[in-house]
Amino acid sequence: MSRDRQEGCVAMAAQENSSPKYRRIADALKRAIAEGEFRPGDRLPGENELMDRHGVARMTARQALGVLTSEGLAEARKGAGVFVRAFRPIRRRGVPRLAREQWGEGRSVWSADVPGRDLVVDEVTVDEEPATESVAEQLGLAPGDPVIVRRRRFVLDGKPVLLSVSFLPAVLVAGSAIVQPDTGPGGVYARLAELGAGPARFREEVRSRMPAPEEARRLHLPAGTPVVLISRTASAADGRTVEVNEMILDSSAYVLEYDFDA
Repeated sequence: MSRDRQEGCVAMAAQENSSPKYRRIADALKRAIAEGEFRPGDRLPGENELMDRHGVARMTARQALGVLTSEGLAEARKGAGVFVRAFRPIRRRGVPRLAREQWGEGRSVWSADVPGRDLVVDEVTVDEEPATESVAEQLGLAPGDPVIVRRRRFVLDGKPVLLSVSFLPAVLVAGSAIVQPDTGPGGVYARLAELGAGPARFREEVRSRMPAPEEARRLHLPAGTPVVLISRTASAADGRTVEVNEMILDSSAYVLEYDFDA
C-alpha cells in the first residue's frame, strides 16, 4: 500500500473513531442494509440488542435507530420495532413527465414516474381566492385578482408523498373542468390546451428545507426528515404564465432525475 493511501486510511479511521457512538452504530446498520443482511421489511436489532452488542446506553441505541428513520431507510412501527423501509422511491423524471405527448395524449404526468403502482389523490379542494402578491406577479395579475387554487395530497402505495397547490388565473379557467376535482384525461394541462393556453414551456426551481409541523403531519414524516420544494411555472406559446404549481415532496420518497441532450 502506498504511503498516501496508508495515511488516508489512518485519517479515515481516526475520523470514524471520533464520531459519536450512535453515529457509528447507525453507519454499521446502514452498511448491513446495503450489503443485504437486512432486506426491505426486515426488523432491525432493537434498543436492547444494540445496547448489549455495543455496550452503550439506551439513549445511544435509540439515537442510532433514529438516524435511520430520519434518513428514510427505516420506519418505526409502534409496539413492533424498527423495520427496513420497504417503500420503493419514486424516480421523478423531470423532463419526460411534462412532455406534450404525455398529457396531450390523455395520460397523467404521474404515469411517467410510477408505472404499475397504486397512486391516489386522497385530498382535493378547488377554491377561488384572491391572488397573493407573489402568485400575482408570477401570473401577470394584480394582487387580489381571482385565481383558482387546486390543493391536493398524493398517496402512493398507501404512503403520502406529495402536497401540491396549483394557482391558475380565474379569468382563463372559470367554468372549465379545471375547477372540478377531477379534471379528466391528461389533467390540467390537457384542459388548458383545450382553452387555447396549452403549456409550451415549463420552468422548475428546486430547494430543500425542514417541514412545517402541518406538512410533517400530512406527509406522515418521521422527525428530522426534510422536504423538497419544487416550484413550477407553465407558460403558453404566447409567453403567458398559465399555472404556478408549488409542490412539497417527502425527500426520502424521491429520486429526482433530469435526463436531456447536451
